[in-house]
Amino acid sequence: MKKTFFQVAVAALLTVAGTQANAQAGKPAPEPPAEIQALLQKHICLTCHKVNVRVVGPAYKDVAKKKYTDERIVQLIYKPEPANWPGYTAMIAMTNVPKEDAMKIAKWINSLGGSAAKGKAKAPAKKQV
Repeated sequence: MKKTFFQVAVAALLTVAGTQANAQAGKPAPEPPAEIQALLQKHICLTCHKVNVRVVGPAYKDVAKKKYTDERIVQLIYKPEPANWPGYTAMIAMTNVPKEDAMKIAKWINSLGGSAAKGKAKAPAKKQV
């Protein structure tokens, strides 16, 4: 009896927690168009990133919330700055991604969160000593 009650209680808590997490996450971003999906697969981005879900790296939707310019995202693809994403595994530099492809990916990422910052790129996070 105690075991069954415990299982029901755990299931109820997980259901409530999942519902609250979904409510906080807001509306999920749409999946990428075919051209972008192909680039994400070709350059193995999807190994660590998904559109709406944290995997090894942040979800693309969360990157869009940072309001980086397209150019800044390209810079971060080539030279990641782990200080920008505390609590995540550091991304490796993806220097094999052609700039044209990186820019297409960056533009798509920014389309998930509205418009990118205008003018200067968002300043890099300061290193803590």
